[in-house]
Amino acid sequence: MKLFFLLTFLSISFQYLFSQDFKTYTQTIPGTAVTFKMAAIPAGNFTIGSPVTERGRDEDEGPQKEIKISAFWMATKEVTFAEWDLYFKDATLPQEKKLDGVTYATPKDNELKIDGVTRATPQYIDLTYGMGRDARHPSNSMSHVAAIMYCKWLYSKTGIFFRLPTEAEWEYACRAGSNTAYPFGNDPESLKEYGFFKKDTDYDYQHVGQLKPNKWGLYDMLGNLSEWTIDQYDPIYYNSIKSQDPLTVPGAKYPKTVKGGSFLDNAKELRCANRIPSRANWNKRDPQIPKSIWWLTDGMFMGIRIVRPSKQPSKEEIEKFFALYLK
Repeated sequence: MKLFFLLTFLSISFQYLFSQDFKTYTQTIPGTAVTFKMAAIPAGNFTIGSPVTERGRDEDEGPQKEIKISAFWMATKEVTFAEWDLYFKDATLPQEKKLDGVTYATPKDNELKIDGVTRATPQYIDLTYGMGRDARHPSNSMSHVAAIMYCKWLYSKTGIFFRLPTEAEWEYACRAGSNTAYPFGNDPESLKEYGFFKKDTDYDYQHVGQLKPNKWGLYDMLGNLSEWTIDQYDPIYYNSIKSQDPLTVPGAKYPKTVKGGSFLDNAKELRCANRIPSRANWNKRDPQIPKSIWWLTDGMFMGIRIVRPSKQPSKEEIEKFFALYLK
């Protein structure tokens, strides 16, 4: 009996200590004044996918299944140029190039390791399309590889493991406890209060954090820029999806799963359950031979949002993760 009460006490104490530590916080990138906010997303169950009655539903959104997601932190906003350009500038290499007043190092596309982290090449054209690179604009047009390399760089700077969200984590966080087409309900008329999409933006993406967040404090989950997930896209994924923290490991370069929809998409593409497979033609106009592994000439609508697991993996696990996703 004493052992039972001791174990119960230790369990409650651990949960109390974890709950005290697991809260929304602001992360500073060391050596800079640049910060970003990480929202504490609680563990829980939710039903992934959409019901057959949902307006605009696609076949790859089912069958629905209840799954469990472990707690994690998620950035409240999409990665901005204030954060991304630090990654660009953090290199000491012979060749340099200026773009919009920012100096970038220019490693070769096939160079896999420079001081432990690969730096992306500069954009060969202005892929912001005149929108600028200020601290409130979300960084756009990066490839899946570039997005993961940014996470690796961030780990090298902070010692904290950041990554892209899984498809399941993204949908869970987007829903924020809801089971409707959008976090706020089923009526797309209210969408303009939460996301920039084709109806509203006149084909421009916007500053982050201007509209309403969802109930978990996440801005622009719907619209503005579409967001990479870590998952390989599988149209029949839900037929065999795991019930605990599911993930589809990487395979071919295309397709990866994209979520959220963008300023170029209609309301139906911004539903929580909508799944978008990445496509090779997002880089079809790249004039380089071979095509860049970093940038998407026709993917100006792509952005990223990072997450952090509630439990830091070991150094070995982190190294294996990056080796797997950057092979």
